[in-house]
Amino acid sequence: MQEVRVAIIGMGIGRYNGRALAATPRTRIVALCDLVPERMEEFAQELPNPVRYYTDYIQVCNDPEVDAVFVGTPNQLHVPVALEAIRQGKHVLVTKPLAESVQSARTLVDAAEASGLVAMMSLSTRFADDVQYLGALARAGDFGEMYYGRARSVRRHGIPAWNLGFILPGGGAFRDMGVHVLDSAWWLLGMPQPVSVLGVAGAKFGPRGRGYLPGAVQPPETLGTLYTVDDYAGGLIRFDNGAALQVESFWASHQPSELQIELFGTEAGARLKPLMIYRTVQGVDQDAAVNIALDNAKTWRTIAGHFVECILDGVPCQAPVRHGLIVQEMMEALLASAATGREVRLDEMRQVS
Repeated sequence: MQEVRVAIIGMGIGRYNGRALAATPRTRIVALCDLVPERMEEFAQELPNPVRYYTDYIQVCNDPEVDAVFVGTPNQLHVPVALEAIRQGKHVLVTKPLAESVQSARTLVDAAEASGLVAMMSLSTRFADDVQYLGALARAGDFGEMYYGRARSVRRHGIPAWNLGFILPGGGAFRDMGVHVLDSAWWLLGMPQPVSVLGVAGAKFGPRGRGYLPGAVQPPETLGTLYTVDDYAGGLIRFDNGAALQVESFWASHQPSELQIELFGTEAGARLKPLMIYRTVQGVDQDAAVNIALDNAKTWRTIAGHFVECILDGVPCQAPVRHGLIVQEMMEALLASAATGREVRLDEMRQVS
């Protein structure tokens, strides 16, 4: 195989990944799939070559001229689409979260790992230059022992209303937004094995028809009656090495919008935005600002380039779907803890699921 022929399924987040894949050497977008033909036609104008259109993901996964598939559907369809692609011998790149539940995530991971195909998560926060910079420092030991982290994603107004998948079972703020900071903070801490989670979650804005993204089409008042998920969630995750992570996610709140990760190490600490490193050297505190010009388009290209290298060059995948499964377990444990009012142990949850 000299190039990877890719199909993009879902013209929402698929546009960002599609643009990056189209700009990646040894890659060609050959097919698009969406329920709305006009969305495919609009995006196709950005591509350098003609593409085929599909409205049925099963058909695009069966296309013999497709080598790999990007899955950018609502959460509830990630696993059905990715499973079909794997059954047909296609490599898969899946947007976050991996699934709508632990059970379906595990089904996909088992199938992917048995297939030998590349099955990777598309993680726009983990692959951003500032997170990667902190990751390089952590792997080099600059922070010493990483024993605690705080991660939060907060919006003042930010409930998405353009797709019911966001507010129906399997959606929610934590799976939509919290997953970004949870995944990145866990990765920065060295991906320790989660042991237990204590969490709270609820919906204080969405059911009342408030907190929706400004400028978006305002939902009908009746939408609140369909609202079945969290618009906030938070909790504490304990790991097998003694470290812990505090994580929070708010779709709507009376607080300023923020995306933040803070790291606590025995030799140094860090804050993501603005990017700062904190140390004490010869008894003197040092607060060092790190200037990294962030480029969202570059982040998507980094993801796309790594995916293609994994397929064509056999490079070890840095974000396999198994990572997505572990993050899914932490998310679902937090939401289960919120529902039951008690701490959830991951080993017990795995036995039940």
